[in-house]
Parts: sequence; C-alpha cells; structure tokens
Amino acid sequence: MCGRFVITSSPEALRQLFRYAERPNFPKQHNVAPTQPVPVVIRDNGERHFRLMRWGLLPSWVKDPRKFTLLINARSDSLLEKPAFKNAVRRRRCLIPADGWYEWQDQGTRKQPFFIYPSDGRPIAFAALAETWAGPNGEELDTVAIITTAASHDLAPLHLRAPVTIADDYFEQWLDCRSEHPDNLADALALLLPPSEGQFGWHAISTDVNRVANDHPGLMAPLTAEQAAAPPAPEVKAPRPRAKPARPDDGQGSLF
Repeated sequence: MCGRFVITSSPEALRQLFRYAERPNFPKQHNVAPTQPVPVVIRDNGERHFRLMRWGLLPSWVKDPRKFTLLINARSDSLLEKPAFKNAVRRRRCLIPADGWYEWQDQGTRKQPFFIYPSDGRPIAFAALAETWAGPNGEELDTVAIITTAASHDLAPLHLRAPVTIADDYFEQWLDCRSEHPDNLADALALLLPPSEGQFGWHAISTDVNRVANDHPGLMAPLTAEQAAAPPAPEVKAPRPRAKPARPDDGQGSLF
C-alpha cells in the first residue's frame, strides 16, 4: 500500500517533467499524509493541468462523507469491480508527483519504517484516480486515491503491495480519458504493473516519521544506532476534514 509519501523535487522540475500549464509554487513535503491536499496532474481539453486534491477519494454518490471509509489506495486488480472506482478509472485517471514513499515492516514487537526511493533519483508519478464529491449545499471537494499493485520480489519483504508508477513515456496513455472505446481503457490498464526489480532502493528510518506533524529531511535519512535503540514514536493520524466548498483555482496551488 502507500500511506505516506514525499515530494522533494522543485516545482519547476515537476512542471518540466509533467508539462502542465500552471506555475504552482509549493514547498517540499517530507511526510505527506492522508486527508492532506496533494498535487495532481490531470488532462482536460487536450492539455495537462496541475490541481490540488484531498488525498482520500470520496465517490460522488456518497451522502455523508463522515460515514464513508477513507479510500487512500485503490487495488489495480479490482478497479472495474468496485463501485467507488469503476467510473473514475474510465474517465478520471490522473498522476501524483512524488519522490518516494514510506512503508512499515512488522517486526513482531514493533513496526519498522522504511523510506523507499527511485534508484535513478528522478521524480516518480503515482497512477491515481480522481473524483469530485458534491455536497447537498453545493459544496465541492476534489479527491484522489493512489493505485496499488503487487510489490516486486525485492520490495515484497517490506510490504506485499506497492504504488503503481507510470513512466513519463506513458503519461499521455494513462491520462487520456477522452475515448469510450474499450481499447482505450485496456491500454491504460495494461500500465498497472508491479515495479521492476531494482527500480527502487530503500533503507530503515527513524520512527519520527510516525507522527504526521513531523516534516523535515531527516525523516528520510538512514536509521542511526541511537535511533534504533530509542522507543518508537506513537503514530498520530491526520484528522478527517469535512467537505468544504471549492475555492476559485488561480493556478498558483498552495499545499497549506
């Protein structure tokens, strides 16, 4: 699965990679957590655009978001079966820029966090699905979920699932949702593959990452002997916000 990730590339580096029209300015984030706004790349009217969406998909048919389970991940093998995802995978495919993610390995008495990062040092693109929830009073909330698949053999000891990443040569194939032809969807689904062996590296890190309030480069640093001996920090989950009315989008996204 993918429950936390990082964005450390500069806004301009991501803009050049994803080729969206906007020029958003946003800070590095070293501990992105569910319910937070995250950068999302969509394709609309033939062009790519940058948007901010809440991480945690909320289907349009949900009546009360407070009673609905937070959908931060979507399994690639059941997208066409789950009511929450089957329309989004046909019409609202998107990408989430990232530079790595965190995973927790169960080691009996404790869960050891790891930082997983691309071996080539380049930014990555999580395959994702978007949905806009409309409330009874006209409020709207753009939401997103990251697609996961089986982990590669080398990543499986950390977790059996891993986020799907889309190579830049296939961005357009994934983002293009214009055609209702079955081949369009089939071509997109064919991209939902496990990571290749050696595509990612990883190392153990401090349990400081357990607290969502912690956000600094040290979270990604390899675990020291002193940190390994310290008691683990308790996990503090981000609160689930209520749906809020959408604000006008000026293209200058803020992650705060």
